[in-house]
Amino acid sequence: MRLDIVSIDPRSHTPVYVQLAELLRRRVESGDLQPGSLLPSESHLSQEYGIGRDAVRAAIALLRSEGVMTTTKGRGTWVREAPRRTDIELAPGGSTVARMPSSRERREMDLDEGVPVLEIHGPDGDVQIRPADQTRVTRPQSD
Repeated sequence: MRLDIVSIDPRSHTPVYVQLAELLRRRVESGDLQPGSLLPSESHLSQEYGIGRDAVRAAIALLRSEGVMTTTKGRGTWVREAPRRTDIELAPGGSTVARMPSSRERREMDLDEGVPVLEIHGPDGDVQIRPADQTRVTRPQSD
């Protein structure tokens, strides 16, 4: 199911890179671009949508920051696979804080751009740092 590609309006008040990001996001949501599939090259997207490569780069950067796409230098950009989630039960008296990771944490956890981390604080002061897109924090069930 291919969406109409002649949908970018250069006269719109919405920047063309935002329009392209929305079109690509809709292609992902519709299944036209499957998780794990390689996105066409910047030059191909530039020609296909009739916009400059800078706008294509900005659209891809926006989608990466949202966790929709992932890029490997020299290899291309892919639609990001949905991550597997691990359940972590928050101990009574514990707390969780969401934040953006440091560059060291991003490298160590191999996180895509735009993926936050969760600091899970236990009641005894221990802290776990977990990728937010791979973690579901649950509360203990009450009896």
